[in-house]
Amino acid sequence: MEIKAVIFDLDGVIVFTDQFHYQAWKKIADEMGIYFDEKINNRLRGVSRMDSLEIILERYEGSLLSQEKKEELAEQKNGFYRELLKTMTPADVSDEVRDTLAALRQRGYKTALGSSSRNAKFILERVGLLEAFDEISDGTNITKSKPDPEVFLKAAEFLGEKPEHCLVVEDAEAGIEAGIAGGMRTAAIGEAVSCEKADYKLRQFSDLLEILHEK
Repeated sequence: MEIKAVIFDLDGVIVFTDQFHYQAWKKIADEMGIYFDEKINNRLRGVSRMDSLEIILERYEGSLLSQEKKEELAEQKNGFYRELLKTMTPADVSDEVRDTLAALRQRGYKTALGSSSRNAKFILERVGLLEAFDEISDGTNITKSKPDPEVFLKAAEFLGEKPEHCLVVEDAEAGIEAGIAGGMRTAAIGEAVSCEKADYKLRQFSDLLEILHEK
């Protein structure tokens, strides 16, 4: 089936803000006396803010938290995170990523972002990539986190393409599983390369051009 559109995850694929997430969640965890490290942080990749908080709270030993309190904590974390995001500039996106995105559109492929982050547009504005995508599906228009395929299915819908004509580019296994669940082909990059479920494995971002040239 011909690939007509490419849907990209944001963090770990287009930009790298893992350390910002870690610092913001660590601040919340430390204030609550909860043990939190890089290994636990890795479990949060591709996961929604509220679901991430639940993972952190697995080690919480205090009194029962209300839903209202949990939402307050999630908002506090987002505040810390957004302050860190303000330090991002266009220099935080490689020329390889910019050139590849431009080349895909020049070849007639539709492009979309498929990220569970509610800060996706803010990040793209900071790095000067908001106009690089035809459509954006993010945490503001979904109710389910990956590995549920909702964010990718919404992206395909926004693009006006059937799922089987879409290729998902992901750096997390949960994202690869989401793409497969949505009936799309998948390309793994970064840590997701070890996932045997992906259709393609990218050594570097620009390998996409070679893969699609062969289709």
